[in-house]
Amino acid sequence: MSSPAAGQGSQLLKPKHALVTGGARGIGLAITRMLLAHGARVTMVGRNTDLLEQSAQSLKQCGEVAGATADVSDADAVGRAFNDARDRFGAIHILVNNAGQASSAPFLKTDSKLWRRMMSVNLDGTFYCTQAALPDLLNAGWGRVVNVASIAGLRGASYIAAYCASKHAVVGLTRSLAMEVAAKGITVNAVCPGYTETDMVEQAVSNIVAKTGRTPHDARIELASHNPQKRLVQPQEVANAVLWLCLPGSEAITGQAIIVAGGEVQ
Repeated sequence: MSSPAAGQGSQLLKPKHALVTGGARGIGLAITRMLLAHGARVTMVGRNTDLLEQSAQSLKQCGEVAGATADVSDADAVGRAFNDARDRFGAIHILVNNAGQASSAPFLKTDSKLWRRMMSVNLDGTFYCTQAALPDLLNAGWGRVVNVASIAGLRGASYIAAYCASKHAVVGLTRSLAMEVAAKGITVNAVCPGYTETDMVEQAVSNIVAKTGRTPHDARIELASHNPQKRLVQPQEVANAVLWLCLPGSEAITGQAIIVAGGEVQ
């Protein structure tokens, strides 16, 4: 995934319209910035209107970017946001399903509310957004769908059964849809990060501290220990993988779950 993904940008995605859910912070913001650097017009979708506006303003110098407010677990809200995005930047060519949530609990303490929250955002949101965007991709005869899953979508892990189940389902959806549209100029892939330097990891650190009494420093070392490189993945590294799947030259890559985790394997 070297040039131009790791370079200083290009116009290879101009004038494509990319839509990134959860695109105003963390991994999503890194993806938004990367797509802009390569010429795409980008719509960020998220629940926090103020954050969307702040992020859009901070990225104005990078290219054409705007926000659209929606909770991805609400199919009607997704439909409205996607229509607003089309009104602004035209048909959608690239969809990055990045919005997600993570919560941990022992299996017998995983109640139906936690279970549904993981499924509604991580899985239902991916489903609703993909259904909303796919007609544009089919009409164009070209498109890219990249689902930001997790290495937890490829293997089990203690205390995150609901999260694991939702991300495994995203990987299954990815593989199934990829086969369905393989001959239509559309690729569908998943990127599966390990522990990444985001708000979600900060939440995990806080949980470890609260439950074990460890220091935040020790908690971060514990999370980084899962990575053979003994570090947390950086959002930019995940964004590089997403970009590569959207650029010319990646046409033969579809139905894949690409691990970005410093050597962790399933």
